[in-house]
Amino acid sequence: MAKKFNTYGACIPEKHYMVDLTSRLEAIKAMVDEGDYFTINRARQYGKTTTLRALSTYLKEDYYVVSLDFQQLGSYAYENETKFVMSLSSAILRVFRNFPEDIREQMTALMMGKETLLSLQRLFQIFEDWCAASDRPIVLLIDEVDTATNNQIFLDFLAQIRAEYLNRYNVPTFQSVVLAGVHDVRSIKRKIRPEDEHKENSPWNIAAKFKLDMYFSANDIVGMLKDYESDYHTGMNIQSVADMIFEYTSGYPYLVSDICKITDEELPGSDEFPQKADAWTEQGIREAIKRVIKEDNPLYESMMGKLVKYPELRSLLQEVLFNGQTVLYASTASYIKDAAMFGFIRNENETVVIANRIFESVLYNHFISEEFTGNKLYAVGAEERNRFIVGGHLDIRRIMEKFIETFSEVYGEEDEEFLEKAGRKYFLLFLKPIINGIGNYSIEPQTRNSERMDLVIFYRGEQNILELKIWRGNSYNERGEKQLSGYLDYFHMKKGYMLSFNFNKKKTRGIREIVLGDKVLVEGVV
Repeated sequence: MAKKFNTYGACIPEKHYMVDLTSRLEAIKAMVDEGDYFTINRARQYGKTTTLRALSTYLKEDYYVVSLDFQQLGSYAYENETKFVMSLSSAILRVFRNFPEDIREQMTALMMGKETLLSLQRLFQIFEDWCAASDRPIVLLIDEVDTATNNQIFLDFLAQIRAEYLNRYNVPTFQSVVLAGVHDVRSIKRKIRPEDEHKENSPWNIAAKFKLDMYFSANDIVGMLKDYESDYHTGMNIQSVADMIFEYTSGYPYLVSDICKITDEELPGSDEFPQKADAWTEQGIREAIKRVIKEDNPLYESMMGKLVKYPELRSLLQEVLFNGQTVLYASTASYIKDAAMFGFIRNENETVVIANRIFESVLYNHFISEEFTGNKLYAVGAEERNRFIVGGHLDIRRIMEKFIETFSEVYGEEDEEFLEKAGRKYFLLFLKPIINGIGNYSIEPQTRNSERMDLVIFYRGEQNILELKIWRGNSYNERGEKQLSGYLDYFHMKKGYMLSFNFNKKKTRGIREIVLGDKVLVEGVV
């Protein structure tokens, strides 16, 4: 059976195209060899389960591996200590076979509720006997620990593991315990017991730091595409395709696989991409990226749910996206930690940046969609959409003209502070219905700041560069024109656009063309 790109559940090497995990597994095994207890906490659909399953296989030559999924225990297990002990014993018996016979009998008695003392203390006594009798060290892997983190029984379970770890030179215990989930288990005390005295006293404070990068590098993607190309011989430029996928995903595993899956399975057979060879091109990857941004999937649903639950996270993202605010990456700030833990942001030169360009577009679309209802700019963009499409091409100048007219009419009397914060958001709101369904846009991250934002608009295979900026005087504006000219050089284009939000009461609204060398800049002033 032919391999597929996989976006749901763990990847299986025989069935799915995968990146080579060997170097990651070697690094994790080194921690296991050291006897570390640690957590692999990464955002949803970041490859944690795939990594744990591969690790289970990788360790089997040197260790006995007990690999559990706490999601499978069910809510019943957390009702009380007795049920937790019975459920956990049952789960271990189900996945592990190499017990000494007396240990199997004791575990079975716990599972059946036939022990006199059905407690965590008794369970860990059996664990000690098991580790003492085993002819190999035992490693415990637990996936989906988020399922358990909202209850006291799980905390008590971690406390027992911690006690065993601290006493490991006196009593036999597990070689290593590895937990996997979204939340950093070291902080769950804060979730369950908000009182100050409990905030810094997690039972998992013995965990070693897990610093391994789990994103896919461009070279990782190259390796996966080479595997695919050996099967299909599309003639794609593997390095170029991999670099483009990495540029938009920053190696987020789910997004990488999703782009590849759409390119492989959805695009071929369409009018635009008749064959697989047509799909594995720059134009095909752009189409796949557009579909990934627009799709409804569990990852995006989870992210949007977090925006409701964590208001500070929402405010942080809006400041970075629309206002170009520079935010210090302070890992001690709870809202920064939450944003990173859920995969929204990353640390770049000690500054907060959005994790990848696809998440940027998804978040822009989400925030903008909240403004749709009753907004005059969106309504005008939707109603007059056809006048901005000339011969199948997007007429950016007409879009700018109509935006200036409508924005001035609706918001002309607003104060400067409002206009600085809302101007760029409202232009995107105006643009959205015009290109919706056919085109898309992205923000160039290196140019997004409180003064300037470069927008790349994609429409039917064409690109247009439009700089959104705050007017800070003629000399500043001239520097901006030169910057945009340099940016056009990068894209090998001769025409660009600039939309300036000018708060000078004597300003002249409208459009003018500026010739800079061999380039034409169309500038609009709001």
